[in-house]
Amino acid sequence: MKNITYIILSLLVLNLTTTSCEGFLDITPEGQVKRDPLLSTPEGIEDALYGVYSQLRSDALYGKELHFRTLEILSQTLWCKTDAVKAIGRYDWKHSSVISIFDAAWTEMYKNISNVNSILDAPLVADAQEYPFTIYKGEALGLRAFMHFDLVRLFAEQYTINPKANGIPYATEFSLKTPDFESLEKNYEHIIADLLEAEQLLADENIYENTSNFMLDRQIHFNLYAVQATLARVYLTMGKKDEAAVYAQKVIEYGKYQLKEKTEVVNDLAGVLSKKETLFGIYFPGFYNNVNSILQQITSDGTLDLRDDFMSLYEKDASGQDYRVMAYFSESGSGENIKYRLSKFTDIYEQNNMAANRPAELITGINMIRIPEMYYIIAEAYMDIDNALALEYYNAVRIHRGLEPLEDGRILDMDLLNEERYKEFIGEGQTYFNMKRQNLPIVSAFDSSITHEPHSGIYQAPIPDAEYENRN
Repeated sequence: MKNITYIILSLLVLNLTTTSCEGFLDITPEGQVKRDPLLSTPEGIEDALYGVYSQLRSDALYGKELHFRTLEILSQTLWCKTDAVKAIGRYDWKHSSVISIFDAAWTEMYKNISNVNSILDAPLVADAQEYPFTIYKGEALGLRAFMHFDLVRLFAEQYTINPKANGIPYATEFSLKTPDFESLEKNYEHIIADLLEAEQLLADENIYENTSNFMLDRQIHFNLYAVQATLARVYLTMGKKDEAAVYAQKVIEYGKYQLKEKTEVVNDLAGVLSKKETLFGIYFPGFYNNVNSILQQITSDGTLDLRDDFMSLYEKDASGQDYRVMAYFSESGSGENIKYRLSKFTDIYEQNNMAANRPAELITGINMIRIPEMYYIIAEAYMDIDNALALEYYNAVRIHRGLEPLEDGRILDMDLLNEERYKEFIGEGQTYFNMKRQNLPIVSAFDSSITHEPHSGIYQAPIPDAEYENRN
């Protein structure tokens, strides 16, 4: 039975023997775990957290479906003619293959939330008052909020349309008791509360950076800036743009993560975390295999193609050279027979059988939150208040991608901003959520004469039937 009770009973093995970042890189959790004595030592807690991060890269979650595959099909960015993909593109929630995808996402996410709650329930973490336990607790709370937030975005209505709508269970305890469903409004209260507490706990993490193996490579931990960026993302989704801008500004002003130069765009996301821009990413040495089979291969039935008219956005207002075109896409054929592939995530070292030559400082994996999003959030927040300032933040990303800024006096509107967001985050699983947040119609990639309207149920995946079984 795929419900939360089952999930709690099916925890992961976290039988790890190393405590360094290098040890984390080899984790593949399976099976079951006993909470004691694993979580009775700092080393055990660190290993358990590494296991949670590792689980995020599963195919059902961000290793495939909730990053570059299903969410991009739902946004009508990618498509192909297989029955399963066509069913996703039609928002046929009752199709067996679609049910399987979202059942797995629900199950795997709650399984990982249970693992986080196990960590939070450990006395060393629950009673955290000082380093390193405050760091452990901050990361765990941030991860719990992050995972619940994506479940809400997938399985519940849009908050700004109906905050009183039914939400999801918000699991806060390591327990055999199945959490109750609650309102969407209550879900967001829990998400915000977890993130605010995480922010407080992680406030001094920079003091301890690089002082231990666990404090190395903070990009692959749910660090302070990932928490603040997620708060910005959550507040924007709630329609609280002022609060969203405050948190986006915090991330930008700190200065640790910056927009890369236009000459750094090519290959910056090619199977690795952006050194300058990634606030949070998931280490995943096997990411190339997933990407190659679905995005890069041309002859496979399961290979996903880009929608036919995608390039028109990159050509619009394209004064200058948009380095993203060269970085994100490859082409084969010529003339009218040119075929584009989404090569944004293709590891060039793996592709050329030169993985051993990849620079050691590059971390292979999935970019989950990048700093351009913070610029777009501020631009949207100020659009109706100070359009000139909004344009300044909007132009900052354009300039760092090789384009000329839009001229002073140009009115920035949501159409322009959505187009820029689309170009920047294509393939990263964020376009569908951005469209849902604004309740936008979506033009089909399978047939451009078809427009899917929001009222037709395109923005809410059904909660698995099994989740409602055996509830009083």
